[in-house]
This record gives sequence, C-alpha cells and structure tokens, in this order.
Amino acid sequence: MAVMSADEREKFLAESRVGVLSIGRDGKAPLAVPVWYDYEPGGEVLIWMQRGSAKDRAIQAAGQLSLTVQHDNPPYRYVTVSGPVVDTSASPTEEQAYRIASRYVPEDEARRYVAGSLGLDSVLVRVRADRWLSTDHGK
Repeated sequence: MAVMSADEREKFLAESRVGVLSIGRDGKAPLAVPVWYDYEPGGEVLIWMQRGSAKDRAIQAAGQLSLTVQHDNPPYRYVTVSGPVVDTSASPTEEQAYRIASRYVPEDEARRYVAGSLGLDSVLVRVRADRWLSTDHGK
C-alpha cells in the first residue's frame, strides 16, 4: 500500500467528497455519520451542522474528531484526518455555508439550502488536521 504525499492527501481532501465523521463517546460506540465539509490545503476542516444535534453534542464532549473520505472505485484511495476541534462558537457566514453546500449540490439548490438552513441553530465546527492517514492503491 502506498501512502500519499502531504500534497497529494491535502488535494484529495479538498476535492468534493462526502466525509464520514467519527467521534469517540464515553461508554458508547463511536458516532460515525456522513457529513458535508469544506477544506482548503493548509487550512482547517470546516463542518456545518445544527447546534444541539447528536454530532454537535458528541463533538462538544470529545473535543476532537476524525474525518475519512474515500474514492471507492479502483484504484482505491482514502484519507483520514484527525485533530482537535478549535472552535464551535459561531454559525457559518452565508458565504461559508454556501461554499460547503455548493461542493455537493448545484448552485441554485445550494443557495436554497443555505437560505432555508442557515440560522442561529447552526454551528461551524473548525478542526485542525493534526494527524493524517492515507493510502493510494494506484501507486
């Protein structure tokens, strides 16, 4: 198995992929759920969610998380990032919310989604990607 270079793994994470968020929980199995996210190489992982949701509560308790993204057609590739949650104090701006939504749906649908979903009950989770795992079976 070939590990991706730092540049390769950051570019892979920056592509539009559904991530699987994993958060440890005391006395329970880890919470693992698909999420939309945003990432630019060298930056933080940004995840937009509803404040008070199961994801938000688990993140607040754990203070850290992992996110896995994959390409499941041959050659199989994946990247997992883990790190501390550095901020959950604010809702995303309209621009941040649109940037996340537009990675996954067409522009007009993304704008409608943001208009209907952005509000005081939203939270933008910012994660510092400290630890990386990656494999590219195409190498």
